[in-house]
Amino acid sequence: MTATAVAHPNIALVKYWGKADADLALPATGSVSMGLDVFPTTTSVTLQDSQEARDAFVLNGRVVEDGPLTRVERFLDLVRELAGSDARASVESTNTVPTGAGLASSASGFAALATAAAAAYGLDLSERDLSRLARRGSGSATRSIPGGVSVWHAGDDQGSFAETIPAPPMAMVVVTINHGPKEIGSREAMRRTIATSPFYPAWVTSTTTTVTDMLDACAAGDFTRVGELTESNALRMHATIEGSFPPIRYLTARSVAVFDAVAELRASGLEAYATADAGPNVVVLTKPEDRGAVASALGHLGDVIESGTGPAARVVRSEGTGSQPVQKETAE
Repeated sequence: MTATAVAHPNIALVKYWGKADADLALPATGSVSMGLDVFPTTTSVTLQDSQEARDAFVLNGRVVEDGPLTRVERFLDLVRELAGSDARASVESTNTVPTGAGLASSASGFAALATAAAAAYGLDLSERDLSRLARRGSGSATRSIPGGVSVWHAGDDQGSFAETIPAPPMAMVVVTINHGPKEIGSREAMRRTIATSPFYPAWVTSTTTTVTDMLDACAAGDFTRVGELTESNALRMHATIEGSFPPIRYLTARSVAVFDAVAELRASGLEAYATADAGPNVVVLTKPEDRGAVASALGHLGDVIESGTGPAARVVRSEGTGSQPVQKETAE
């Protein structure tokens, strides 16, 4: 019983930062993101025939133990509960996005794991239910299930999922400044921000408004407004994080240099807007026809990769499970 799935990372246009319920991974606010068509994660889940004491996890060819394995096991326990199974599993994952560098490696990782595990354990989940499941592994993985431009709804356990929304044509240019893992992970940084940053309450109220504004801009096909909201929201998030005690600073001098270079591109007539998740690497939102020019202009500041809008998570191989790829749920 083996299933293999592929999922892609997403970059938030309106950021997710902070949980209303840590156990259920419910966000304090909604968020909006664009899926990438680069940096895929491919994950295979194979059910064990023998009565193994633990699940097994291999990431990029290396056996993983301790904390990361425990996190995978806890997620698989949720899948086993849904499936009514006690079978342990072997998980093998190849992740092409730099892990822990603020480029949504956990989003693609848990979206691929959720999709593969659901198929391996014989679950027939709608896209909406799969999005809810992925949320329990990593909040941002919620948005990597539907692909495209999507909104992740805040709410209770049943109401917090992601779905694709209409949006103007968009592309992204990823400027990777540091491929290594960040010193402070997102979960700890979120916890510290909520507990100590005096700016956090304002972040929640302003982001709730920004989500509404972003949905309106996407529905209207207003790329300029989408870009303005994207850059503003990113800077607000980083200001909120930097207000923590002790302070957490993800953006480096080179990160700021990219933001400055993007502002210069706009001043010269090339429409582009910078954003950054919880890490030093910067992603630039632009129009599809301009992404080559943006990439060329920023190539001296870091490793540059162009991306279009990414696909939904999907099962690419299923053996011996009798399961089918997840079907999109019709609108209610």
